[in-house]
Amino acid sequence: MSKTAIITGATAGFGEATARILATNGYNLIITGRRTDRLEKLKAELTAKHKVKILCLSFDVRDNAQVEQALGNLPAEWNKIDVLINNAGLAAGFSTIESGNIADWEKMIDTNIKGLLYVSRIILPKMKEQKHGHVVNIGSIAGKETYRFGNVYCATKHAVDSLTKAMRIDLLPFNIKVTGICPGAAETEFSLVRYNGDADKAKSVYNGFDPLQAQDIAEIIWFAISRPAHVNLNDIVVTPTAQANTFYIEKEAN
Repeated sequence: MSKTAIITGATAGFGEATARILATNGYNLIITGRRTDRLEKLKAELTAKHKVKILCLSFDVRDNAQVEQALGNLPAEWNKIDVLINNAGLAAGFSTIESGNIADWEKMIDTNIKGLLYVSRIILPKMKEQKHGHVVNIGSIAGKETYRFGNVYCATKHAVDSLTKAMRIDLLPFNIKVTGICPGAAETEFSLVRYNGDADKAKSVYNGFDPLQAQDIAEIIWFAISRPAHVNLNDIVVTPTAQANTFYIEKEAN
């Protein structure tokens, strides 16, 4: 019987790449995001290539009412969820705390922390009832150590790290795996969003070294969820070869 995975933030980056690799491996998918056109385009591509079933749900994880409406009323055939990938997340702004933009703070807190909680709160009871499942939370090395100007973003990813540990404890009696994946510098839409669409500034972040790509993280997610039933990968920290931590990146001179 085919397994089913739900992926938040599937319209680009890690989420989109993960949808592709899971469809290749026969997973039926619930893909979510705010950009309906991208979801539908991805669905058309994957169903044509892999003959899997895909359900598109367009909503904003920051809005609990939208989350409850979309995920709390799934068709019966979609109620058995084997894998939840809490991928939706973002960084907004790059400043010291006293000069921070409150709208940016709220966007990060609402997406990275509250969005993950809202989605998990709906899906986890389904996994508990069936006595199996796997939750993958996409964190960041920013959740392991704090860097200058990253204050609130780093705080939200520290929260994700802590919530991942808490889920692992809470779900232990129900045979549910929980994995945290914490990427370093990865070239997706991340920096474009952080710098409010400034493509030149976003591109400059990755000058002088080879950053991670979305496919790299998708392959790691697939590896984690494809382990034998008795094996759980708790915490995976991954960086480009050129990156030691949040501060040290070896860049070639231009």
